[in-house]
Amino acid sequence: MAARVILLLILLIACVAVPAAAAFETVPPYGATFFHRSTNRYSDGRLVVDFLADRLALPGFLPPYLSPAAANATHGVNFAVAGATAIEHEFFARNNLSVDITPQSIMTELAWFEAHLRRSPAAARAVGDALFWVGEIGANDYAYSFMAATTIPQDQIRNMAVDRLTTFIEALLKKGAKYIIVQGLPLTGCLPLTMTLARPEDRDNISCAATVNQQSHAHNRRLQASLRRLRRQHPAAVIAYADYYAAHLAVMAAPARYGFTEPFKTCCGAGGGAYNFEIFSTCGSPEVTTACAQPAKYVNWDGVHMTEAMYRVVAGMFFQDGRYCHPPFSTLLARRNKGN
Repeated sequence: MAARVILLLILLIACVAVPAAAAFETVPPYGATFFHRSTNRYSDGRLVVDFLADRLALPGFLPPYLSPAAANATHGVNFAVAGATAIEHEFFARNNLSVDITPQSIMTELAWFEAHLRRSPAAARAVGDALFWVGEIGANDYAYSFMAATTIPQDQIRNMAVDRLTTFIEALLKKGAKYIIVQGLPLTGCLPLTMTLARPEDRDNISCAATVNQQSHAHNRRLQASLRRLRRQHPAAVIAYADYYAAHLAVMAAPARYGFTEPFKTCCGAGGGAYNFEIFSTCGSPEVTTACAQPAKYVNWDGVHMTEAMYRVVAGMFFQDGRYCHPPFSTLLARRNKGN
């Protein structure tokens, strides 16, 4: 099975396929736990998609699309870009966004995928038998909209982001994709960055930024409604929803159950205090060249992205626990193995 799987990855929490711009490259202590070097993954080690590759018994990590290895890849290609948005970059430029953000959007990644199929007949033939992993995307859209010089209503961002993602999935289905997993947003209100910026009184029952979590929850509800519609329109396809929000909530509600002692504090950060996070002294900057001694005890790595330990837990929830993937991952694989 493994030799015939292609994984399509579009995710916020990875940096695997990036332009040549050095500004997007990670530096130590990123990668310190597993790879012992920086690998352009925004974590101390492996990500959910790496654990997925392991679950499928793939022979190695998936190459990024922009790397030379992607042209001859037989087990999958990673099309992800860290910082990518669901909404096209031009939208933010038109609204006077004054910061230099990643110009790639989910539609850029779709164009790369289509180019990959054109240059690889073997990949084009395998589309109907491949597994497509569509990682979480949209959180950057909300974050960037806060920095725009003009006010952009959050419901507008939500509608546009989910609509772009739905269009993307529809394009995969039109190409013949039959086995797709779509990951929702996590508890973005529980990130140290968010909690540092949020008003102290804006807290929910697990001490996270309430309004931001509500925003992610509303996004996920709209996304799931779109997936239900796509399932009705494409009954021959298996479109699974990986419930990152519920998985993250389970960990934050009972961190010790999953081996964590620091659910809120940043492992690779500065400033100490409740979150060990300073927005102008982030992981990998000249001020922060070392990380905590035990990353496996921390949920969060750098204030925005999770530790390898957290990604391992979430991957187990997605791929082994039927409560966090709908339909269960085992059901999707069984359908795929039967060819229906």
